Amino acid sequence: MSFRFVRGNSQTPKGHAIFYASSSMDPRVVFCTYCVVPPTPLSLAKYLPSFLAAQLPPEELREATNVPVMPIPPMLEEGRSLEQLRMLAERRDDDLCDLGTVNPRDEAARMQLVAEGCQEYGQLYVRYMQSSGMSMVPTLDETGEEEELPPPEELDTEELLIQSMTDRQRLAELGKLVGMARYALEGRDNRLLQETRQKMQRIIRFLPEKYRGSDLLAAAFINGDRGARLAELYIERGLKLADEEYAEIPRIDRAIREEQEAIDQQ
Repeated sequence: MSFRFVRGNSQTPKGHAIFYASSSMDPRVVFCTYCVVPPTPLSLAKYLPSFLAAQLPPEELREATNVPVMPIPPMLEEGRSLEQLRMLAERRDDDLCDLGTVNPRDEAARMQLVAEGCQEYGQLYVRYMQSSGMSMVPTLDETGEEEELPPPEELDTEELLIQSMTDRQRLAELGKLVGMARYALEGRDNRLLQETRQKMQRIIRFLPEKYRGSDLLAAAFINGDRGARLAELYIERGLKLADEEYAEIPRIDRAIREEQEAIDQQ
């Protein structure tokens, strides 16, 4: 993805930005949305009625608990001209970011581009806050008592970055780490094995159970080609779920069972 600051500075992001992308069919047409990084932790789950929260799956409730970056709306929408967006950003003192080009007929691409842009913008903002040493504003905990957030030097930047990812991006990172795990297994590098396992565990903590992260973790560290194949199948399964290609899941589940049975018989 092409990500460029047209107004503002990537080293000192404001925490609120207008995103835009040009139409791949007509460069004069632009699509836009607004991205904001809440200055204090935002938990949508706290504002759900109890009867509604009780009906939500655990993974959805968990996702609503922490909202590190918020696009409004979540998809690029056709609207103002680029010149109008420039003027609006100037008057509001917003960052203005160019996401590149997008196919106006591909709604999934318009949504994915926003998700990727929010992730990158959120990462830049986290790094800026970490380097600036700015204090965080106190928030209220669930009892209504004032809760002091940890100072910036105690915040875990890597964990904040993981929180800003989509499930698909987390799975992609896990796929890279699986490759690193296989390399460490072949080279019998115990230090790299331990570091890779810890990194994978951190990401899996933020994935819903439907992705079977613990099974993927176990498969990634099984010696031999079958272990590698099993881990690849879990990654493929997760990506199909993230892309809502549910028709592919039964085939992958069968292949997983076959590989697991073969490993158990070894």
